This record gives sequence, C-alpha cells and structure tokens, in this order.
Amino acid sequence: MKYLCFLSFLFFSSFSFGQQRLDSLTIEKIMSDPKWMGSSPSNPFWNADGTRLYFDWNPENAPADSLYYITTKNKTPVKATASDKQNIVAAYSAVYNLHRSAYVYELAGDIFYKEIKTGKIYRITNTEETEFSPQFSFNESQIAYQQNQNLYAWNMQTGETQQLTNFVKEDSKTEDEENLSKEDQWLKNEQIQYMKVLRKRIEKKQLQKMYDSIHEKNRLKKIVTGNKTVRDLAISPDGRFINYELYQSPEKSKPTIVPDYVTESGYTKSIPGRRKVGQPEGMYQFYIYDRQADSIFEIKTDSIEGIRDIPEFIKDYPTEWTERKKQNKLRNVYFASAQWSPHGKNLMLDIHAQDHKDRWIMLWDTATKKLKLMDRQHDSAWIGGPGLWNSGWINDEEYWFQSEATGFSHLYSVNVNTAKKKAHTTGNYEVLDARLSNDKKYFYISTNQSEPAQQQYYRLPLTVSKAEKITDMMGGNEVTLSPDEKTIAILYSYTTKPWELYVQQNKPGAKAIQITNKAESDEYKSYAWRDPEIFTFAARDGAMVHARIYKPAKPAAEKPAVIFVHGAGYLQNVDKWWSYYFRETMFNNLLADHGYYVMDIDYRASAGYGRDWRTAIYRHMGGKDLTDNVDGANYLVKKFGVNPKRIGIYGGSYGGFITLMAMFTTPDIFAAGSGQRSVTDWANYNNGYTSNILNKPYEDSIAYKRSSPIYFVNGLKGHLLMCHGMLDQNVHFQDIVKVTQRLIELGKDNWELASYPMEDHDFEDASSWTDEYKRIFKLFEDVLKSRDSE
Repeated sequence: MKYLCFLSFLFFSSFSFGQQRLDSLTIEKIMSDPKWMGSSPSNPFWNADGTRLYFDWNPENAPADSLYYITTKNKTPVKATASDKQNIVAAYSAVYNLHRSAYVYELAGDIFYKEIKTGKIYRITNTEETEFSPQFSFNESQIAYQQNQNLYAWNMQTGETQQLTNFVKEDSKTEDEENLSKEDQWLKNEQIQYMKVLRKRIEKKQLQKMYDSIHEKNRLKKIVTGNKTVRDLAISPDGRFINYELYQSPEKSKPTIVPDYVTESGYTKSIPGRRKVGQPEGMYQFYIYDRQADSIFEIKTDSIEGIRDIPEFIKDYPTEWTERKKQNKLRNVYFASAQWSPHGKNLMLDIHAQDHKDRWIMLWDTATKKLKLMDRQHDSAWIGGPGLWNSGWINDEEYWFQSEATGFSHLYSVNVNTAKKKAHTTGNYEVLDARLSNDKKYFYISTNQSEPAQQQYYRLPLTVSKAEKITDMMGGNEVTLSPDEKTIAILYSYTTKPWELYVQQNKPGAKAIQITNKAESDEYKSYAWRDPEIFTFAARDGAMVHARIYKPAKPAAEKPAVIFVHGAGYLQNVDKWWSYYFRETMFNNLLADHGYYVMDIDYRASAGYGRDWRTAIYRHMGGKDLTDNVDGANYLVKKFGVNPKRIGIYGGSYGGFITLMAMFTTPDIFAAGSGQRSVTDWANYNNGYTSNILNKPYEDSIAYKRSSPIYFVNGLKGHLLMCHGMLDQNVHFQDIVKVTQRLIELGKDNWELASYPMEDHDFEDASSWTDEYKRIFKLFEDVLKSRDSE
C-alpha cells in the first residue's frame, strides 16, 4: 500500500512539474512568440450555402494558422484540405437574386451561377482573362459581369453573351476629323477645289463610307475615357442604365520611399511608400449611360445644397477667407457608393466632400434625370463614426443608412417619395454595425447600448424601436450571420480571456455553443491575470473620462505609476473584451507586480463615445487627448496616493505621439516616457487620416504647428526613450530622425533612441519586442524608483 502511494505521489508530482506554471512574469516570456498563450480562432465566414462555417485557427501550434471548418451537422472543427480551399465560395462574395433561390459568384477569375434548390452549377465563363463583379440584371434574366474594364451579360435562357460597354482610351479619328491649323485647312480646301480627280475620289470614298455605315452591324457606343480610369462599373437591375465613375489621378503627386538597409543582396533598396498629407488628390466624375436612349449623363454636383460652403477653419486666415468668398468655388467631391433600388426604379448616390465636412445622400430619379437630396450630414470637423458605410434599400421606396445626426451613430431610413426620415435607434450609445434581414423585416445590429465597454448583438424590427437582445455573454461579441439567418457565429472574448468561437441559434434566449477551446494554454491560465476595474473620472472641463486601472497587490515604497496610451486615436481600449494590445496588457500586469499603479484611458478621440468625443481633437491633436491623460495622472495622485514626481507614460503610434507631446509640453507631470513608432510631424503622415483632423498643411498651418511634437522638443525635462522600426511604412522612420536631430541641436542629454533595422510599424520578431520592452521597463525602474526622482 505504501508502495502504491509512493508511485501515485511520483506520478502526480511528475505530472505537476511537467505542466509549465507562470508564477511570475518576465519580459522575455510575455514578449515571446504569442503561441505560448494558446491559439484563438479568427476571420470566421460562412460558405454561400450556409452549410459550413470556416475560420483560421492553429491548435497544433504550427508556424502559421490553417483554415478549419465546422458543418451544420458536425460541430467538431476539421482542417480544410487544399481542394476545399480552392472551391470555397464565401457568403460575403456571393450575389443572391431577389428571391434568394440562386446566386452568382466569381471563382479563380471565372463566373458561376448556382441554383440553391437543385444545387446545379452553371459555368458562365472559362477564359484566360479575369472576370469579376457578377450581378443579376435585365429583371434577373441575365447575369452581368466585368472583364477588362467593360461590362458583359450572359443570357440565362439562350446562353448567349453580349458586350454592354465599349470603353476606349482614345477615339480613333479619320483624316477628315483631324484638327487642322488654319494654314493646313486652307491648303486642303485649295486641293479639293482645283483638283477634279482628287475631288471625285474623295466623293467616292464618302459614298462608300455611307454605304458601309448603313449595312454594318449595330456597334456599341464608344465611351472615350482618355487618361482616366473606369471605376465602380455596374448596371441597373432592369438592364437599362449603366453607371460608372471616371477617376483622374493627380499629375504632380509625389510618393515617399522607405530605405531597407538589411537586404539579401547587401545593397540598400528603396521600398515605395505612401504619399504625404496635402499631396494633390484625384478628381472624380460620375456618369450614367442610358442604353435605351443611347445617351450619357454626367451627374453634376454644382447645385447640391452647400456645395460652395467654405470650411469654418478658413476664418482663422482672413485673407484666404475673403479670397474664397470672392471665388465662390465648387468643392471637390467623390462618390462613395451608388446603389440601385431592387427593381431599378431609383439610384441612390452617397457623395462626400473631399474636405471631409459634408456627406450628401442623393436620389437620381430615372424619370426626371435629376438629383434630389435625401439627407445631408454636415460636420464642421469631419464626417465619420461607426457604420458610416452601412446603407441599402429596404424596398423601391425606402433607403436606410447610419448617421451621427444626434451626436451618436444611429440607424435611419428615408422615403424617397416624401423625403421623410425615420430614426430606428436613438440614445447615448453607438450602433457599431448593422445589416438588413433577407425578408426586409428586421435590422441586425451590434451596439454598445448596455455599456460602452461591451458589444452585444440585437434584432430590431423595422416597425418598432425596441431591439431584442440575442447575445448575452459579457464582453465582446463579434457576430457573423449565416446566409439563411438561422445561425450566428460568435467570436467572443473577455478582458482576461482571448477570443473563442461559438455558434448559436439566431434568436433571443438561445444558448451559445462553444466550438474552440485552445485560446488559453495551461501556462497562460496559471497566472492570475488582473481584471482591471473600469471607472470614470472628471476631466478639467467636466467631461467624464472612461479609464481602467491595474492595481499592485503591494505598492512599491516609491508609489510610482505609469499611464499606457493606446494607439490609433480612434480606437477603444477601456473595454471588456480581449485587447488588440495584448502584449501591453501583459506588460501592465508585470508593472503592477513590481509595485506600479497602471492606468489605461479612453482619452478624447477614442471610439465608442459619440461624435463630440471623436472630434474633440479637431485642429489640435495633443490638446484634450493629452490633458485627459494629464488629468488621469492627477487622479492617480489624489485617489491612490501616487507620488506626483514618479509618474511615467508610454504608448505606440498615436500613443507614442501623445507620449512625446506629454514629455515636451507637460514636462513637470511625467518624469519618464517611452514613445514607440511615434508621429513627430503630422505633415509627414498620410492624407486619409491626417486631413480629416488637421485639414491640409498648406491650408491650416496653425493646426499642424500646435499638433506636432517637432515644434516642442525644447520643453523636454524628463527621461525619454524612443523606439522605432526603420522599415516602418506607416509612421516613417524619418519622423523620429527629425526629432533626434532637434534633440541634438538643443543639447538635450536625457534621451535614448532604439532603432530596429528589420521592423515595420508592427514588430514581427520576438527579439525586437523583447529588446524594446526591456528598455521601457529599465527606464521606469531607473527613473521612477530612483532616489533622484524626488
């Protein structure tokens, strides 16, 4: 008996020691390849038939994720074969007919048509060319698709294919149509007038041309594009109208380069980069070709409401304001989308001003050929918010969309006959995503109405404003709806629990069934990860700021604290789902283990809190977003007794930018800071992001000068660490080089630059992550716990 007990002890002891435990955190562990934590599924999608749910997953700890699937009958994940992958038709890429009895799709550059009931598949094209963008048209009797910037249609009854458009770069002109100078025209007239034989031959040629034109087959109308590119080519459901956009690329736009020093050849090479904010933008023209009338209409925006409005910020430049009022110019626009009503009666255009201040939803009436305003959204800062691109037809008379009209993103519909709008949701919360049900009776929406820190999924009848809650697991619920709308796939996570996959019947009260269970390894689960308390504090202007705190079990004697600043600006990190910044979350736990209070703030500009929060940084990044972090530091002092001389700050990308602004403009608040991949001069960044918030550098120099750290370097007092990947194609290494030069010129001593020659904006190699965070930790330990910090 004693012998058996001894064997049992050995067995269980060996088993226990065989299981790795994470009793304490180290930089080397938390910054190593994240596979040690477990494997979360990602990117779930249904096939077009709704019989399989696919997702990426790596339960075998392989070098990379593989594609897995479950079926409606078998919930055990199966790895997809190479053959499976080649023949997958995703539901999001299929285009269904109105009765959802069939769908069309593109696969490997060819077009296919499938009848759902019989399962029969028809191959429409089989060419070396690439065909794409299939759609039903001609009252669903034909299938239209694109090839080489032209539109074709396949007749479902006859099997015949016809070309519908004939776009050409240049129209070939005959000798008679040449543009001649006055001298050459005179010379030509003289020859014809006095040379009898020549005149007869010309007359004969003209008669032959007339004869040929009478007897030749009907040819497609040539649509000359010149040096412009055809975009967004589509046909109306009844087959009468073809809409398209012509894009003129800017002539003098200058791209950037990113030098790559560590290469296989041993030579430095240049990686082509993006363009900087303020570079010339392209021009957009929208056309409709009426096949019945054989005529082309350009959609003119010169008469739409507010098209000549001058942005309010120009008032800060009186001379420019006066000049613009005199010029009374039209603003440039682009066409974000064009959607035909189900039977082709109307076309809805989503038009945006290139200065980002206006969005017009305009109806193009097929009978009158005129535009009619359905909704105008104006924002003196910039148009934005969640669900901006969500829209569509409910029927031939009603159209739905999302708007921040009330200050929060909500769901609306408009009747095109009366222009009367209806709000389907309302309140101080955000509709994060929305789609219309197949039967047009419900909206399926994801919102944060229960609290900003959660995402839940609801079913909302069109006839009432009360939504029915379908998901109920606390945290983040990212839902993918099956094609028949009977089942939902849920990627679910909580603050301390990485994403797992669930499926559930698409109805309130249904139970979610867990599909995967590999997101947390035993080693990961062996550590007691903090579930940080979420709370609010009052900013200096009275706004309530959402934040969370990682508390130390044993505060260090020096009472130090660190503020983590999330990146992106417009992103939410004070929430109850698994963070994009999971490495930083683990680092915050490590800091707390070493006696630090760590605070994470959804400062002004963060997502999830409405329009005013989103646009609070307009024309001044490093304004309220920074003071929210400063006020957070003061809150730590008052609430937890943190030593005001021992507060640090760190973050990457936008978080790195805030860190630099904090160290340069509020130097008495933060004793140490680490900025990773930081923007230092917004004039170096891209147009899409920056011009929204700061306009363009040559138009609003005031905004750029008060928002860019490069202008405030002289204010540095504390200890600064800067880390940057030299291959960063988002925030270029040039940014940190410029600040480094300023630090040298100003004779600053207490700074350090760590360069990573083989890393982009998001680091890939564990050795780089480890080196970076060892430096950050050392900075805080050396400065915030030093006797010299008093």
